[in-house]
Amino acid sequence: MDEEFRLMADPRFAEAVGLFNAGEWYACHDGFEELWHETQGPERAALQGILQVAVAHLHLERGNLRGATVLLGEGLGRLRPYGASALGLDLEALTGVVAARLRALQQQRDPDAEPLPRLEPAPGESDALALG
Repeated sequence: MDEEFRLMADPRFAEAVGLFNAGEWYACHDGFEELWHETQGPERAALQGILQVAVAHLHLERGNLRGATVLLGEGLGRLRPYGASALGLDLEALTGVVAARLRALQQQRDPDAEPLPRLEPAPGESDALALG
């Protein structure tokens, strides 16, 4: 079975995406990290990128701007090679907002000027994913 399809079919993936969309960063981290440890191939880097974006937001909540800056940069670096979508998810809006937040943090401005978009199925993937 294709690794990407296996991940998309795993209920833990939909749960982790739902936690991401709800801003439950710590629980989201746990869900994506478990899947990341079990995944090989190109999907592993996409999972890690989303995981790093989630942990960056946990750092933001806790006032750790340096940690948030580092993890937003690393997460963005892992997600950008995928372009508009990976893991059946539309990443275009997410990477755009993450890039803006990273620039804001680097310029010592408010990183929350634009809300973080929900992780949604990529175009043509809506039937394949049941995201929370």
